[in-house]
Amino acid sequence: MKLIKKTALTTIVGATVLVAGMAQANVSADKAAQLGGKLTPMGSEKAGNAAGTIPAWDGGITRAPAGYKIGQSHIDPYAADKIKFQVTPANYTQYADQLSEGQKAMFQRYKTFRMDVYPTRRSASFPQRTYDFTKKNATACKLVADGEGIQGCAEGFPFPIPNNAYEAIWNHKLKYKGLSVRSYSNQAAPTASGAFTLVRLQEEILGLYYKPGNTSESINNTLLYYKQDVLAPARLAGGVLLVHETLNAKAAPRQAWVYNPGQRRVRRAPNVAYDNPGTASDGLRTNDMTDMFNGAMDRFNWTLVGKKEMLIPYNDYKADSSNTKVADLVKPGHINPDYIRYELHRVWVVDAKLKPGERHINSRRTFYLDEDSWQIVMVDHYDGQGKLWRYSEALPINYYEVPTLWTTLESHYDLKSGRYISGLLDNQDKPRDFSFQSTPADYSPQNLRDSGVR
Repeated sequence: MKLIKKTALTTIVGATVLVAGMAQANVSADKAAQLGGKLTPMGSEKAGNAAGTIPAWDGGITRAPAGYKIGQSHIDPYAADKIKFQVTPANYTQYADQLSEGQKAMFQRYKTFRMDVYPTRRSASFPQRTYDFTKKNATACKLVADGEGIQGCAEGFPFPIPNNAYEAIWNHKLKYKGLSVRSYSNQAAPTASGAFTLVRLQEEILGLYYKPGNTSESINNTLLYYKQDVLAPARLAGGVLLVHETLNAKAAPRQAWVYNPGQRRVRRAPNVAYDNPGTASDGLRTNDMTDMFNGAMDRFNWTLVGKKEMLIPYNDYKADSSNTKVADLVKPGHINPDYIRYELHRVWVVDAKLKPGERHINSRRTFYLDEDSWQIVMVDHYDGQGKLWRYSEALPINYYEVPTLWTTLESHYDLKSGRYISGLLDNQDKPRDFSFQSTPADYSPQNLRDSGVR
């Protein structure tokens, strides 16, 4: 893996060591002053690369395209862009330095897999309030509880100039995604022939950390509320999952409940965490793979490897469009490459290796975080023997009505079985609704039974 050693950011960290119980201080005021100058407000390098293949960040998307109305499918701001080149099973070795191990394995396994590479568009942008609080956080936020919690943070990215892997992952977990959002997270797990039954899921998220005026101390260790309703097929309909996610998992782990319509009862669900299977996932997705990674980090040793230029999915408005049917996307082996756009971007590389004595189906995972948004866009997963097992890929767009850069489609590929699962397939439903309003009272276990429909 060739890493960019000269960057405008912090030096590459070879290993992450946290002293138990001690708060980890962040950066100096001089370094923080680079945010909005030499660095973007999110902490990425504002300048392009020397080759001119990555442009400078100019603010990202600052307004919606002409004709767009909130509630409709997103208009592609870059629809006129032409493909620069294609990476295929026949030529992928020419681009090996810009590919993850998982991507290489996809080319090796599937003759139909390809990557259409477009001009790089650094479209990521966030509200001005996020930028303002990110700059304040740069000198104020600290890691606590061996990296499992944070303190002194409010609203923005907590560690825009990361010193270690924990800080980088916290940037992903605390990326602004709107205060309250409702979406359809439909998923398909096709057979080898491509046949699938669409599982329709409606999700709600209320993120207390993002509410104006809140701080990491004022939210009483409740980072967000999450509710998932199963709408179809009939055999699964009516099931509900409720999660109270904590900001400090060591102080108190997440709490979860499920409602089973057949039993008509609500019960605790302590297994909704780590490597336990996700809802209706056919064992192809674990709970901690949602949004590419979520939850506690305590079972792994984390290393911030460095930064690298890579070909990653980006600005995937074709995959997001209501004109694209689910059946157009879901094909045997992998998502239809006709609808995926790749670009060259700089990413942070974070490696996580299972601690001795801990249990997880993955012995190692390598995460790739977009430098402009901190969104994890790819993950390589390794099995208990240390062999590459799965490859995960997130297709992001700028939800310019917010704005935020977030995933419009997630796919997790099992390289051994040849199967995969894709989620967030809302093409034939309403798009994500960032105007949705809810309160903490809507996410009590007592209300869970009323949510289920049978």
